[in-house]
Amino acid sequence: MMSSTEALADLKPHEHIKAALRKRARALGFETLRFARPDAIPAAGERLMTFLADGRHGTMDWMETTADRRRDPRQLWPDARSVVMLAMSYAPETDPMAALAEPARGVVSTYAKRSDYHEVMKGKLKELAGVIERQTGEPVKVFVDTAPLMEKPLAQAAGIGWQGKHTNLVSRESGSWLFLGAILTAAAFEADAPEPDRCGRCTRCLDVCPTRAFPAPYQLDARRCIAYLTIEHKGHIPEEFRAPIGNRIFGCDDCLAVCPWNKFAERVREARLHVRAELDNPPLAELMALDDAAFRARFRNTPIKRTGRDRIVRNCLIAAGNARDASFLPQVQALLDDPSAIVRAMAVWAYRRLATPDTVAAATAQRAPAETDPDVRKEWA
Repeated sequence: MMSSTEALADLKPHEHIKAALRKRARALGFETLRFARPDAIPAAGERLMTFLADGRHGTMDWMETTADRRRDPRQLWPDARSVVMLAMSYAPETDPMAALAEPARGVVSTYAKRSDYHEVMKGKLKELAGVIERQTGEPVKVFVDTAPLMEKPLAQAAGIGWQGKHTNLVSRESGSWLFLGAILTAAAFEADAPEPDRCGRCTRCLDVCPTRAFPAPYQLDARRCIAYLTIEHKGHIPEEFRAPIGNRIFGCDDCLAVCPWNKFAERVREARLHVRAELDNPPLAELMALDDAAFRARFRNTPIKRTGRDRIVRNCLIAAGNARDASFLPQVQALLDDPSAIVRAMAVWAYRRLATPDTVAAATAQRAPAETDPDVRKEWA
C-alpha cells in the first residue's frame, strides 16, 4: 500500500501541469480550472437518493435509472483518479427579469439565448484533456452535461463555488451564471480545497420563486420548477402553475438573477456565447406561428431545439393566455386544431382566457364532443 509520503511525491510532479492547464483554460475563455478527488461527494449521492425517493425528479426517469453512476464518478469510469472541473461564465449584461414586464414576448432563460454551450465547450475541453493525456501518459474522458455526473457537487469539492440555497452553483467571481465542464483522468492530481457555503442568512432565491419550488433551503422539487415544467416536462402543465409561469417560455432565471453574488460576475468572454438576437425573448406571435420545420430551422444549434416545437408552442400559449391580449386570439384559435394534444389543450386554456364568455360557450358546445384526447376535453369543461 502506498504511504502518504509516497502519494504526495506522486502528485508533486504534476504541479507544473496544473499551472499550465489553468493558464490555457483562461485563454480558452474559462473562468477557472480546479481539481477534485472522484470520491469527494458522498453526501451529494445520499441527497440524490432522497430527492429521487421523494419523487421530486418528476418525469425525469433518466435520473433514477442512472442514479448509481451519478453517486460516484468511479461508477462511471473506475479508472478515474482525478476530476478536473472547469467553469465558463454566461453572465447577462442586462436584467434577466426585465422582460417579465413585456407580456407580448416569450422570456427565454439566459443560458439558452446563445449557441449551444455543449458544442462551444466540448472542443475546448478536449484540447485541455489532450494536454493532460500527453503530459501524464494517462487516459482522459470529457463531459459537458452529457453523462450521469454530478457536476455541481464536484465543482464545490474542487473549490469553484458552492451550491446555494437554490441548489445551483454560486461563485464569488461569477455569481450564479456558470456553465460547467468536467475531465476525468486516470492521472493523480492533488485536489484543491473545497469552497465553503457563503449564502449566510440570505433567502432571496427562495423568496422570489413564483411556484414555491423550494421545500426548504438547499432542496428543490422539480415538479414545481418552471425550468422543469417548460423544458423537461413532456405532458400537460398542471393548471396551478400556468398563471405563475407568466410569459416564461423556456426556463426561469428568477432564483439565479436575484443572487447578490452576481455583482462580482465577469461578463462573457467567449464570442460564441454572446446573446443571439433571434433568441433574446422573441415575440410570442412569431413562435406560435412555427410549424416543426420552421422551429427546427430557427433553433438549430441552440438548447431550445431539444425541447421541440410542440412544447415550446404549448408554453407560448400559456404566456398568451396570461397576457390577456385579445390580439393573440386568431393564432390561439388556429391552434385549437393543432395535431399535438398538448398544444390543443393549452390553446383551449388560452382561448378561454382571451375570448368572450358567449364565444367560449359556443366553441365548447361545438368542439368538446368531437375532441379525441381526454385531457383536451377536460380543458373545454
